[in-house]
Amino acid sequence: MNQLAAAIHQTVAYTSREGYTFHIDDDRWILSKDITIPLFAMEGLLPDTLWMSFRLVLALYAKKYAPSHTKNMFERCKHYLEATPSLEPFSPESLLSFRSQLDSKNEWHLGNLRGFIRQWHALGYAGVPEKSLLLLDKWTLKGNEKGFAVQSMCPDSGPFTDIEMSGMLDSLTAGFSDGLFSLEETCYAMTLAMTGRRPGQITALKLKDLQFVGGKYYINFPQAKQRGQGWRVGFKRYGIVEDLWLLLQEQSAMVQRLFAKHLYDSVPEELIGELPLFPRISELNRSENLREQLDCDRLHAPNAYVTAAMAQVAKKLDVLSERTGLPIWINPTRFRYTLGTNLGREGHGEFVIAEALGHSDTQNAGVYVRNSPEIVERLNKAVALQLAPLAQAFQGVLVKSERDASRGSDRASRISNGEVNLGSCGSYGFCSASAPIACYTCSFFQPWLDGPHESFLDTLIEDRDLVMEQTGDLKIASVNDRLILAVGDVVDRCRKINSRDAA
Repeated sequence: MNQLAAAIHQTVAYTSREGYTFHIDDDRWILSKDITIPLFAMEGLLPDTLWMSFRLVLALYAKKYAPSHTKNMFERCKHYLEATPSLEPFSPESLLSFRSQLDSKNEWHLGNLRGFIRQWHALGYAGVPEKSLLLLDKWTLKGNEKGFAVQSMCPDSGPFTDIEMSGMLDSLTAGFSDGLFSLEETCYAMTLAMTGRRPGQITALKLKDLQFVGGKYYINFPQAKQRGQGWRVGFKRYGIVEDLWLLLQEQSAMVQRLFAKHLYDSVPEELIGELPLFPRISELNRSENLREQLDCDRLHAPNAYVTAAMAQVAKKLDVLSERTGLPIWINPTRFRYTLGTNLGREGHGEFVIAEALGHSDTQNAGVYVRNSPEIVERLNKAVALQLAPLAQAFQGVLVKSERDASRGSDRASRISNGEVNLGSCGSYGFCSASAPIACYTCSFFQPWLDGPHESFLDTLIEDRDLVMEQTGDLKIASVNDRLILAVGDVVDRCRKINSRDAA
């Protein structure tokens, strides 16, 4: 059977769901711009009588299912075979041995393997004993654990707090203005933060997916992780703010210039909308038909580019978490967790959250409804002073007096709370931000050591309590929490300096 299958199929070309061609006997199967399956890594794990059958079953997965799902099946099989090297593949003994090696959190690995084995048998290929099928059918296996990072509010892998998110966005905006971040890095980060979409949805975007309809701005995101759907088949429109729209329009213009440069000519008008918003220009081939290249995912950035960009952003941002006092670990998934968590906290149900996250059902949305992340309900002065050194929300430089400020001789540089002066602004440029609300988290602010910062802190906390009392809405009441921590940081520094000088 297997020799016949090999003779018939080894030269036949297969096409993955994403349109990539591979041969059954290739050492590597390239299934998409992101997924390559290293078949050579399985050599020696299966006898020759089963090796071709395994490839044929896996090829069926590659044709019908998402590349990531196909690779997952490959990895589950590889893990199983490596864990049971001395036992006959797919025998009851080997399956029992494999299950005994899995803890409850990883039992879902065997669930995936069971599906692959059933498919193998259904296709009529030899190698799966009936006893093994009966054994697998009897087992009740736990599924993949969902929502642990969200429910635990893990500071390294769970949702961001409002203070963390505010700090990141403020620093990202300032860093982009100063040239610290590239346009592409900033677009990736802002799109993740404001939409909570998956990297695969962002890299699949084309210029035509940026839409202005009825006076509102939208991104028409391709659906992701929808079983049975190919690349860019289903879409859901997501409303965005004007700032993100303008940023992505800059990216769009840059992409058009980039393609024109590499093509030595302008892009045909009818193809401009088909250009990838985040391209991999190195894959562009001037000798091939441009439309055909744009119809597949080849010219789109791999999903790994988003993760790598976020790692670079995190390294450059160096924003500290008020929970740990350490730099915030940033990855794309945490932004998605944050969106769902915030919606759940605001009282939205599973259907609304599923729709906002682009889910086709509500099975994963419940964790956000059940989760109630911490917002400090009563952020008093003691708590603010305790958290302030950890968060390091204050970005400026404390000066002894006005004359020590960089623009100390310029009366126009004074920052007031409406009654008294708090410090000086070290910037010579125009600023439209509201003082002093925006100043304590700005790197140009130079608060004076003798300024009434503690009085300003008291006012902010009183205002927070008043808003909470009048609205009962923690989300609204906590909008200035990062500012409170920044002012608290200044108060704490002033106290320490004055205490040292007094001694």
